This record gives sequence, C-alpha cells and structure tokens, in this order.
Amino acid sequence: MAADHFVGWGRRLDQRQFAAALAGSSAVEFAVEDGTVVGFVTAISDGVLTAFIPWLEVLPAYQGRGIGDELLRHVTAALSHMYSIDLVCDANLVDYYRRHGMIALSGMGLRHPEVLAEPPRAP
Repeated sequence: MAADHFVGWGRRLDQRQFAAALAGSSAVEFAVEDGTVVGFVTAISDGVLTAFIPWLEVLPAYQGRGIGDELLRHVTAALSHMYSIDLVCDANLVDYYRRHGMIALSGMGLRHPEVLAEPPRAP
C-alpha cells in the first residue's frame, strides 16, 4: 500500500516504515474502495490536550471525490475532545484545510529525507 501513496515525496516509505508509523499513531482512518486502500489519515497525540495530523493521503486517481474530506471529518471528530488539532501542509493546501474550519498558524520543522531509506526504528 505505501508504494502507491506519498506521491510527490522525494522517496516513498517502504512497507515496514509504513506499518511502524501506523502502529505508532493515536488514530488511523482508512478509505477503502473495492478492497483497495485509496486514502488514509493518521494522528498522533499526547492523549490529553494536543493532537497532530501528519498524513492525509488520497491516491491521485481518487482525489476530488470527497474522500479526503470524509477522512478529515472522521479523524477530527475522533479528536474533538482535544484543545488543539494541528497539521502542517503545503501552501497550495491552505484553502482546503480552511474549508474544514482550520486556521493558518506559523510553524517550523526539520526534514531528514535520508530517513525514508532506512528501516524503521523500534519504538
């Protein structure tokens, strides 16, 4: 499944990395059509006040059908008891997330693309 997702990334995650990331997530929602996972969303959380959505992915052939909207609604509903639900997105997606009631925030981050080529680390 991971090989088909993460379009536009420098490298795609291998199955081991993907499985480890899902196992470490606080919430995971999948969109399945005809037995194929066509989209998913994950969240990580401290379990008390904050959550972060690192991934909302929909296969390109299935985009524009409301699948991402539904996944986002499900995960934000599941996390609605949290004070903050944050995510980071590219500039071209800001309006998409605004339509879902999110507000633009400032943020900073580090990226280590070489990690995508490494086997997942044990938690």
